[in-house]
Amino acid sequence: MANMTVVRNQAYTRGSASIRERHNERKNECYSNADIQLERSPLNFHFKHCAGTYTEEFDRLLSNGVISTRGLKPTAKVIDEMVFDVNTLYFEENGGYDFAKRFYEEAYRLAVKEAGNERYILSAVMHADEVNIGASAALEKDVYHYHLHVVYIPVVEKEVKWTKRCKDPALVGKIKENIQQVSHSKKWPRNTMFDENGEIIRNREGNAILVNSYSLLQDRFYEHMKSAGFKDFERGTYGSTAAHQSTAEFKIHKDMERLEKLEQAIEYAETEFMDMDITMQERQEKINALNKKLAIREAGAADLDYLDDVGKKDFMGRIILTPKELNKVRSLAQEGAEARGKICDLENALARSKRETNYARGQWNIWKQNYDELLIKTKPYLEAIKFFPQKVMEFLERSMQEHKAAHQARKAPHKERRRDYER
Repeated sequence: MANMTVVRNQAYTRGSASIRERHNERKNECYSNADIQLERSPLNFHFKHCAGTYTEEFDRLLSNGVISTRGLKPTAKVIDEMVFDVNTLYFEENGGYDFAKRFYEEAYRLAVKEAGNERYILSAVMHADEVNIGASAALEKDVYHYHLHVVYIPVVEKEVKWTKRCKDPALVGKIKENIQQVSHSKKWPRNTMFDENGEIIRNREGNAILVNSYSLLQDRFYEHMKSAGFKDFERGTYGSTAAHQSTAEFKIHKDMERLEKLEQAIEYAETEFMDMDITMQERQEKINALNKKLAIREAGAADLDYLDDVGKKDFMGRIILTPKELNKVRSLAQEGAEARGKICDLENALARSKRETNYARGQWNIWKQNYDELLIKTKPYLEAIKFFPQKVMEFLERSMQEHKAAHQARKAPHKERRRDYER
């Protein structure tokens, strides 16, 4: 079976980048990839660490003027990721972990070249904590799948020219400045495909077939690694799910599909939140809550996929599980039992909350009615004090003096009768 080099490029919005960060930097408590062994996560090797979060580093470069998002929509894809990969057994046959580090160190040099500058790379990490179940079963030992995630900002140099609004007509059309424009579409434009004779390849409708330019990364990755002295592999096919794929490679492909659906959901939610009359903090809180909810759903979907593939039938039709598969099933069953208890507690708490909310709403209605009645009674006074404050104050002082005099007049007969009684 031939070893295949594979490199994929995926684009993300600013809001959906946190999903990749949690996966790449191992910040999740649960993962869509059921084969991750957290005890090995310290072996994950960074060729470049991100100083903060992906979005914090993005914002720092933006505020320092290193990059520009001029003209981009809030939902634009501004962060890309390259995933470099080769069959699991390629590394196992050539030295394992240490060989994988040397291999991907060279792949990282290519990634820097593709990004244009290392400062545009947010993070580059080789994962060494994902077990390949198929290879492990075949070799009867734990075999791990090594691959490299490089997260970067797609940047192209853009010439900004003077427009007709310039006061000096001689400058119109000339270069005003060069900026480093963030743009996935300009970094990776779609190109026309040609056949061996240089003719445009067309579809059945006669339209030219376009291909994303990053599909040519396959060629550059293959040639770069060959030139660096690595051998015994062939060029893979972008997006292929052919039989030569290892278990882990196919799993990554499925994860990419699942992630794309999550990204679309987040983009839709971000657009909805942009239309809401809320503060930026409230909008970000809603997006963070959605990201957390989607991460949980993603993990659940991955667990279901795992259960679909688990176990093998023997000649009597019985399902045979490996020790690791049995432990995983037991773990999921335990999580399900604990979840049922939590759901029951939450349902009871929700019922109490509804009763308390209904009582509070009733009290609020009473006080609101009292307030409305008081507002109606005092509205003339409030209007008068607003437009004629001086006259109102004079009226109040005069009214208070008259009230005081009348009160004293009412008390005078009582005082006189009291004096007569005392005499």
